[in-house]
Amino acid sequence: MKKTILTLIVIASIMTGCATVQSIVRSSFPYTATILVPGSSRVNTTLSSTSQASSFDQIFTGQGSNTDAIKDVRIASARIDAVTPSGQNMGAFKTIRMYISRGDSNSEVMVASRDDIGTSVGSSIMLDIDNSKLLDEYIKGSTVRVRMEYILRSTLNADVSLKTSLGFSVAPNTAR
Repeated sequence: MKKTILTLIVIASIMTGCATVQSIVRSSFPYTATILVPGSSRVNTTLSSTSQASSFDQIFTGQGSNTDAIKDVRIASARIDAVTPSGQNMGAFKTIRMYISRGDSNSEVMVASRDDIGTSVGSSIMLDIDNSKLLDEYIKGSTVRVRMEYILRSTLNADVSLKTSLGFSVAPNTAR
């Protein structure tokens, strides 16, 4: 009887541990980038700015050694926060589109966008994501670039620094 209970406890612990690990691996992890929009940017013109993105979770990226541990990478969220100048309203933007590419800027893909941004949205905005595409080849590379394409509604008084946060969800690769 004691052996049966002990066996059940061990099996439950292993299953819980595996579920926890898979839950951690399945969770999303963000890539962040700081994008600068020049104060001299023209209104009602499609412009873009590019920056290299970084992730706190380098274990699961190409800069780590565990890229075979994940698969089915998809965009999960996209957020932009105005950092400087203080109190900058994202309503100055009419349209925003976010693209990612590998570090060599080849094979770019749009992951999020927002059209018809309200004039009084505040200093932060969530973008509409397109999670229909698998992004394994981008996230498993050694570097990720983020490009923001935008159309301004109104002129800017100064250069605007934006912090972008792109969240990606992954599944564990159990067929390794």
